[in-house]
Amino acid sequence: MQDTLKHVPVMLAQAVDALAVRADGVYLDGTFGRGGHAREVLKRLGAGGRLLLLDRDPQAIAWARAEFGQDPRVKVRHGSFADLVEWDATEGGLDGVLLDIGVSSPQLDDPQRGFSFQADAPLDMRMDTSQGESAADYLARASETEIADVLYAYGEERMSRRIARWIVERREQGQAVRTTAELAELCARAIAKREPGKHPATRTFQALRIAVNGELDALERGLAGAVRRLRPGGRLSVISFHSLEDRIVKQFIRSQSQPPPARRGLPPPPQASLTLRALGNAQLPSAEEIERNPRARSAVLRVAERLPEGG
Repeated sequence: MQDTLKHVPVMLAQAVDALAVRADGVYLDGTFGRGGHAREVLKRLGAGGRLLLLDRDPQAIAWARAEFGQDPRVKVRHGSFADLVEWDATEGGLDGVLLDIGVSSPQLDDPQRGFSFQADAPLDMRMDTSQGESAADYLARASETEIADVLYAYGEERMSRRIARWIVERREQGQAVRTTAELAELCARAIAKREPGKHPATRTFQALRIAVNGELDALERGLAGAVRRLRPGGRLSVISFHSLEDRIVKQFIRSQSQPPPARRGLPPPPQASLTLRALGNAQLPSAEEIERNPRARSAVLRVAERLPEGG
């Protein structure tokens, strides 16, 4: 249980305060991690409250069962928040959904998971190690064009085509990229001009992680599922860590809380029922939190409330 000490939940008070936890409410933490946010929610629940815990990572679920498995208020499930509507425990409705998007500190800090280039390890990057293909397997089969498109779209890597070409050339020479060190070295050689304070492989690692885990599709499905399960007045509290994620969250909340804009010269768009009310603007971590936990520096919190049907 020692690695809980290494995991500092980001925007803890802000994210949980945003849920407006009721003692008898039902809440879902779709990204358990090591339970920082879940512990805070449990502190605010009474005996009649319920907390549902989801995570794709088998290690995180093992922690959830060890930490909270004996609490009668808690239910635990191994799976993605993208599929939260498929969990029968959510069918009765939820008073709040909390999502902390992206890779967790324990995943980053475990070299064997392959998320980081700080140590040499197998190039895995799967959040759910029980299924799917690793990043190394993906690079061993994907075309040069596909790899380049992923690096550009998900990592905004300007040298995406060159990196993809080098990856495929190595593969054709019987030297497929299989480890974090091999990929990091390849990126360092491919990118001559470096951004200050950023390793040349940063964008490539981010892009591959997003692609291997289908993160953006999972986020879109999870947001839609949350709206389906939230009761009127229920809160959606989402923390994201880079612009691609935050853009999806922002646009989703806007699409569910504002009527589509009218376009000059065209008939007015059909009026659809709004499902959400945005609560305030995007929230950022305080300077004090960033100083204590540098990994919080890019976090953005957005909050919305479920409207009554026909709202």
